[in-house]
Amino acid sequence: MLCASSSFALLGPASAAMTMASSPVSRFVGFGDRTTLRYDHDQRRRCSWTGIEKKMNPAPRIRTASASAYPLFLNQLNKASPRPRTYKEVTKPARKMFAREISTQSKDSEISIAKVLLYIAAEDEAFLAFNRKMDAKSLVREKENVQDKSAPSKTDSEERESVQSDQSETDSEELLQLDGKSIPEWLSELDAISKEVEAELVSRRMSCDSDPVQVLEAVNAVLFDLRGFKRTSIALDPKDSYLHSVLNCRCGTAFLFSVIYIEVCQRLGVPIVGARVGEEFLIWPKTENPEELFKTTSGQSLFGMVNGRCVDDPRSMASDLTGKSLLDLDIATNRDIIGIALANLIRVHWRRASKPSPGLMLTSPLSQLNNINISSFPVLRPQDLRLAIAAAERLLILEPHNLRLRRDLGMMLYYSRQYTDAIQELSIYIAFAFDEEEANVLKLFVAKLHLLRLISSLKSPLGSDRLTVP
Repeated sequence: MLCASSSFALLGPASAAMTMASSPVSRFVGFGDRTTLRYDHDQRRRCSWTGIEKKMNPAPRIRTASASAYPLFLNQLNKASPRPRTYKEVTKPARKMFAREISTQSKDSEISIAKVLLYIAAEDEAFLAFNRKMDAKSLVREKENVQDKSAPSKTDSEERESVQSDQSETDSEELLQLDGKSIPEWLSELDAISKEVEAELVSRRMSCDSDPVQVLEAVNAVLFDLRGFKRTSIALDPKDSYLHSVLNCRCGTAFLFSVIYIEVCQRLGVPIVGARVGEEFLIWPKTENPEELFKTTSGQSLFGMVNGRCVDDPRSMASDLTGKSLLDLDIATNRDIIGIALANLIRVHWRRASKPSPGLMLTSPLSQLNNINISSFPVLRPQDLRLAIAAAERLLILEPHNLRLRRDLGMMLYYSRQYTDAIQELSIYIAFAFDEEEANVLKLFVAKLHLLRLISSLKSPLGSDRLTVP
């Protein structure tokens, strides 16, 4: 059943979120053969986030055309196309589509939650695949250098030039590839689930216009019994926080299962709404009489049917909900739901990035201003740090007036040694900060960043967009 139980604590010290525009989400900004899962109804298969499909039995492998978002487009295989030199060129099309879909000119009801979440996944997959290619090239180069010390080594810029992938100027979502499928093909997965629910209702001699209880029971039967979806208790694996991976592997966070529930029911003509309740995201059928959601029939209520055991758990804030208190909740908009998904990604990727340095917080350097220098950086996982930054950048597109998010992004950019960008984000935060004491501390920190930027430019004047796995 469904109840999202993910944490949305601020990445910095516990304090009230400071935003210029009120938003339910902005208050919670926080925080090697590869295989993928193809769940046929007759067998289960193991999966990883990205990769090429294979069966568990010893049958011959069948490899698909492109198992990841790299090459990002199908026509990137055309060698006549220009080649991307940095990961930013590879991920740019997906970022453009994301920004266009959530544009302020778009009505909230017209924004496709599923489509936007797939754009997010496509960008992150493209980054991972590009970096994987670069790391593979580096390993080959290193091995060649060991064998032949006299052979001249390539520079990073030459290495980037040699990456055999091509960037298309088009940004058609039909060409955007994610685990070997286009965006429309992934959306068709949700269509297929809704059709299975319709078939389940027909087998029960009912239709989508029947009693909502029967419709929701059919949805549950298809998702959890027939297809074998399973929620993870804690979001530790990034793949559980990406929509395409959840659809593929049948395993993901409670929040994303709520999103799938919303998308499927929307296709069935049964509108589902949701709201944040403490650290949970609860959903329920839209109704003019909320009290009917809590009436117990056959030992369970309609609200409990949708949200699983959450409402019966005394540790859950949801256990105190009633039809009256439900009316006081702020119903999440489509933009809010996308914001929650991005906040989850920031949290999970920062947690993984900072794992080598237990207890490290984004704001830790602010209490150690006298010890900041190039040689004192904590050990971080650069790929996860970059993915956390990407999630924060997208959330900032969605919530441009979220000041606390700008501060958190600035600190992440500092950790990734992107001093110019860090100075920019932190300076904007300082200009509008309500906490004068914190603003003064950040001013001293920004002054240190100017010095670090100068020292860094002297040591590495060319810089690099490449992030390698330590």
